Amino acid sequence: MAPPLIQLKDIRLTFGGTPLLSGVELNVAPSERVCLIGRNGSGKSTLLKIAAGLVEPDGGTRFVQPGATVRYLPQEPDFGDHKTTLAYVEAGLAPGDDQHQARYLLEQLGLTGEENPQNLSGGEARRAALACVLAPSPDILLLDEPTNHLDLSTIEWLEQELDSRRSALVLISHDRRFLTNLSRSTAWLDRGRIKQIDRGFASFETWRDEVLAEEERDQHKLDRKIVDEEHWLRHGVSGRRKRNVKRLANLHALRDQRRNYRGMAGSANLAAAEAEQSGKLVIEAKAITKAYGERKIVENFSTRIQRGDRLGIIGPNGAGKTTLVNLLTGGAQPDSGTLRLGANLEMATLDQHRESLDPKSTLAEALTGGRGDHVMVGGKPKHVVGYMKDFLFAQEQRGTPLEVLSGGERGRLMLARALAKPSNLLVLDEPTNDLDLDTLDVLEEMLGDYEGTVILISHDRDFLDRVVTSVIAPEGNGKWIEYAGGYSDMLAQRGADLKRETAKAQPAADKKEERSATPVSAPKRKLSFNEKHALETLPKKMETLHADIARLQRVLDDPNLYTRDRKTFDDTSAAIAKAHEELSAAEERWLELEMLREEIEQA
Repeated sequence: MAPPLIQLKDIRLTFGGTPLLSGVELNVAPSERVCLIGRNGSGKSTLLKIAAGLVEPDGGTRFVQPGATVRYLPQEPDFGDHKTTLAYVEAGLAPGDDQHQARYLLEQLGLTGEENPQNLSGGEARRAALACVLAPSPDILLLDEPTNHLDLSTIEWLEQELDSRRSALVLISHDRRFLTNLSRSTAWLDRGRIKQIDRGFASFETWRDEVLAEEERDQHKLDRKIVDEEHWLRHGVSGRRKRNVKRLANLHALRDQRRNYRGMAGSANLAAAEAEQSGKLVIEAKAITKAYGERKIVENFSTRIQRGDRLGIIGPNGAGKTTLVNLLTGGAQPDSGTLRLGANLEMATLDQHRESLDPKSTLAEALTGGRGDHVMVGGKPKHVVGYMKDFLFAQEQRGTPLEVLSGGERGRLMLARALAKPSNLLVLDEPTNDLDLDTLDVLEEMLGDYEGTVILISHDRDFLDRVVTSVIAPEGNGKWIEYAGGYSDMLAQRGADLKRETAKAQPAADKKEERSATPVSAPKRKLSFNEKHALETLPKKMETLHADIARLQRVLDDPNLYTRDRKTFDDTSAAIAKAHEELSAAEERWLELEMLREEIEQA
């Protein structure tokens, strides 16, 4: 058996007096594909940083085979002071690496290499970071949530790219399909220790349930043994002192074993606050059309959504998914066609704009709006600590600033805020980002029990298969088609996967030949200075408007404001309406420019 490329032995790490890692062992052999599984907060990302040499543990050893190259993909990449994405990727290459790989991979991932890293969207930042770790073709790839913010076609390209490489992989991901397709062994980080099997993620959940069932049986046996020994202590002590001392010591050891046992953490208690039932018809769209200049986003699309439907919307980034949702929910007006919304609709929305939250505010303030100790859940007050616990936050995190929360914790916070509002129509934009698998299971169950209607945008194929009753997919040039069933059903009906406009996957053997034989064609035209400036500055403007809207909404959330201060109520209402108009205009302009940029690159 080949020696490991990387070996972690007896790794120990404590945060704030609580052991995070307790004697962790992890071996990764050449070309091995390991998925690292564990709950949010279990230490997966920290362990990957230790493996990458970025975090020093309190104890234990890290061994990397001499000469082996390691590349680590963090959840939030640091672009430093690099002026372009190409400079950032090239900085990760060693002197002997193929310099052409940097530009080639950026192009495959839909980037030009000229982008300013400080102005990248979440998806663009993820693609640039992937190009940076893939370009050197390292011996070991440590990837923390590589599919976050990627569209479906790019996720599937990444799967093919990783599968074609010889690099050993250690993957952290919430995407079940991605893990199933790539992993060959599973490392489960649970309560500070790792349990590992030589089988991929497809076998994980069955194996985990067997392990937990065996553990429960062992704990039951231990409890019975303690009861028996305590009965002896009360009724069966004999005159043989030496034997009694030994047996009493054994009892103390059993009690210590029971006292030190760390049980599994509880599951999140996700429940949507449901409003009164909506009408049977929720949304009816007839031949709706929306275009930006000559670019058609939605053309002649019709659908009829009824109470209880679960609608999934998929497509590449920039295809117009958010625009389609806004059209269907009345947030934007179509250029032509008609839209009819059903009676008694109460909508709650989860969007991707987590950055709209004030990073300096605390977890409790984000949930209560900075007012008191209670959250309004379904129109009824609930103490903020109790509501936090429903979403797996500890009482001690009440005063934690949002800026130090992990990605999974921010995801649970956004869910908590969205689900507190009474609704019969849930609109969810990428709800699975950063959530661990256990919380995903609970979210799926919650959506299954929700009596209202669900519209969601997602790139998670397994999540779509488990949740939705129909899928809307783009066919190009503004045409969208609705398919019955989940993502796999859509593929079966369609007979093909979605087209990948920005980057087409190729067999690995053909890549080197193509790089040397195919010149990069020059674009037919370039963005003007004003267009470039707008494309770079609009995201910041939209972020500011989101923050302004959140601040104004907190003012309007005061139920007594109208009667106490009518002028402030009117002024704030006018200001929030104006901010929404400006945000809508900025989003439409940014989308128009982004599509123009993609069109130029593809020309």
